[in-house]
Amino acid sequence: MFLRRLMGLFSLDMGIDLGTCNTLVAVRGEGIVLNEPSVVAVRKGTNEVLKTRDGEAVGLAAKAMVGRTPGSITAIRPLKEGVIADFEITQAMLSYFIRKVHGNRAIAHPRVVIAVPFGITAVEKRAVLNSAERAGAQRVYLIDEPKAAAIGAGLPIHEPRASMIVDVGGGTTEVAVLSLSDIAACTSLRVAGDDMDEAIMNYMRRTYNLMIGPQTAENIKIQVGSTAPLPEETKTEVKGRDMISGLPRRAVVTSEEIRESLKEPVGQIIEGVLHTLEQLEPELAADLVDNGICLAGGGALLRGLDTVLAKASGLDVRLADDPLTCVARGTAECLENLDAWAPAMDSDEDEYQ
Repeated sequence: MFLRRLMGLFSLDMGIDLGTCNTLVAVRGEGIVLNEPSVVAVRKGTNEVLKTRDGEAVGLAAKAMVGRTPGSITAIRPLKEGVIADFEITQAMLSYFIRKVHGNRAIAHPRVVIAVPFGITAVEKRAVLNSAERAGAQRVYLIDEPKAAAIGAGLPIHEPRASMIVDVGGGTTEVAVLSLSDIAACTSLRVAGDDMDEAIMNYMRRTYNLMIGPQTAENIKIQVGSTAPLPEETKTEVKGRDMISGLPRRAVVTSEEIRESLKEPVGQIIEGVLHTLEQLEPELAADLVDNGICLAGGGALLRGLDTVLAKASGLDVRLADDPLTCVARGTAECLENLDAWAPAMDSDEDEYQ
């Protein structure tokens, strides 16, 4: 125990939002120091991380390769729907990010707080713990993602009243009501930003016979995506491959069309919010009449999402400050008060069946 505390003095304690799309790292006392895509480029048929002239192809360097690699290289996202899909590549990615944050420090064995989706299995938790340990972490703690998001959004979750967070990430949407520093009701949906991108890709195939990649779909969502009518509807040019001729082609789509394509995934998120509200005790439900709902995560930036949620629930809905970084900031807050939060978090010393 003494050795662990001594090592902690010479390492940077980290909070990690290990997301399906992006990984954010916050350091105690410094805030968020890294925000890169959760992508790794490897040589096909192996788990060997690709080396380039600029270093390892992880994060931003790897994302630039998605959809553009030759047959000998594969760009992989090692997390799917918020959980580890490829253990070894996740370990390599975490190791790279930890080294990058620590720089040239002699000792790089940080204590790490990692946010994970609510309700994942013991096996999935163990995979996260093992990946972080093998990547060089001295001690690993796991915190439920909606709790970290609520802390990062500044919600008063320690008080005896309800606070509600809807964290729309890349792989999962976490809907939770918290009170007295714990989760009173939660729904974890495997529907989020990736599913919105997939819905746009499917729409372009059905309507325009145009095949596009996930990065193009994400750009369309950012440029013209919405869930409610806009004051001024917009359009954007889309480039891809014609499904009939096989040749490159372009098309123009409108914000109304993209809104129609997003109805299904957005509808599932709304159903998840309503389902969570239906689980509440009457006093907690009453608190939310005044406190409303807080939106966090990258998906919360989709235009009009707050409007449709407010209409469906009858509650006030607001966007958190800097919603993209709420989870990472929440893990950093836990690091600042690790002794207080540690008993409420799973750690690498716990036993999993």
